[in-house]
Amino acid sequence: MKKFILSTVAFFALAALLQSCGPVIVSHRLSDPPPPWFYPNRIETVRYVFFPEFSIYYDLSARTYIYLDGGIWVRRNVLPPRYRSYNLRRSRYERIRDYHGDNIRRYHEENNSNRGRSNTGVRRRSN
Repeated sequence: MKKFILSTVAFFALAALLQSCGPVIVSHRLSDPPPPWFYPNRIETVRYVFFPEFSIYYDLSARTYIYLDGGIWVRRNVLPPRYRSYNLRRSRYERIRDYHGDNIRRYHEENNSNRGRSNTGVRRRSN
């Protein structure tokens, strides 16, 4: 009887501990943990994470960084030396929801091409 009560208490303590651990990531490669800078606050399925300050994408399913190199989008397992001084753990990032395609260039042109530019193209209403 004592073992049963002890195991029941241990089970509920473990369940409470796991609930409070925080993020749960849904991925098809659960054996590979996400990078240390990626901590979503809820369950969600995303493939890409975008760092707008650096124009770097990270593909969670392929575990590769995607960035412009000489005007061409390249995929690499590690960032080149020019990016190594950046601390991605402290950088702002955006989860790219509802896009799971392989062509990040097309997505970037459709969604991020006007970032950082002035809004000179915005038309103002005249009275």
